[in-house]
Amino acid sequence: MDPATLIGIVLAFGALFAMITLEGSHITAILLPAPMILVFGATIAVGIAGGTLRDFLTAMKALPGAFRGKITAPQAVIDQVVSLAETARSKGLLALEQEADTIDDPFLRGALQNIADGTDGDELRIMLEDEIATKAKSDRAAAKFFMALGGYAPTVGIVGTVVSLTHVLENLSSPDTLGPMIATAFVATLWGLLSANFLWLPIGTRLKRLADLEVDRMTLQMEGALAVQAGSQPRLLGERLRAMVPAEALKKAA
Repeated sequence: MDPATLIGIVLAFGALFAMITLEGSHITAILLPAPMILVFGATIAVGIAGGTLRDFLTAMKALPGAFRGKITAPQAVIDQVVSLAETARSKGLLALEQEADTIDDPFLRGALQNIADGTDGDELRIMLEDEIATKAKSDRAAAKFFMALGGYAPTVGIVGTVVSLTHVLENLSSPDTLGPMIATAFVATLWGLLSANFLWLPIGTRLKRLADLEVDRMTLQMEGALAVQAGSQPRLLGERLRAMVPAEALKKAA
């Protein structure tokens, strides 16, 4: 689990609350139900309107992953593939069918089953590349949804402020109440900016990053599986796969 998103969001809101406290104000000054309902409700609504219902459902299913952030270390993938290469070299490709039953990852398991079934290498590469492309497209669609919310939220906040200022202008005959009413009016703009920069954009960026890492992981598995099918020597295979991974990523894994 990589809690970077959760830590970042908590620290961002913590800095906001610290600023409010240091200025002698109180957090209840911005926790107003009306502007919050407008900003969050309308932002999500226009996000749904800008895509399809399937996009919304896909984004909601991907949301927990942004906080859990399960990331597989590249070295762990390389070690697993090298182990499979050693098994294939000593026991033959048919032994990979038994190995596939012990693997939880459906992508690698499917690749091994196809190798054991004697699927042609070129056909297997095409099939695996298509599967990677489909997975990447689905993951990036979820990221795109939250990035879109980050674009809508500030404008929705401005809409809320304009509505509130209209109400302020209706009460010019009561100058004693104008100050608090104007302050309240700008809370909608505040929440529009906060939700965009503290929530939607970080979540969208995080999901995009996780999608890229998932593509990298699946690519390593694909190249490893195809090399195993071709009878590559395990040690050389490990060196080849490590060459596909940035040195910094391997150092972090170590």
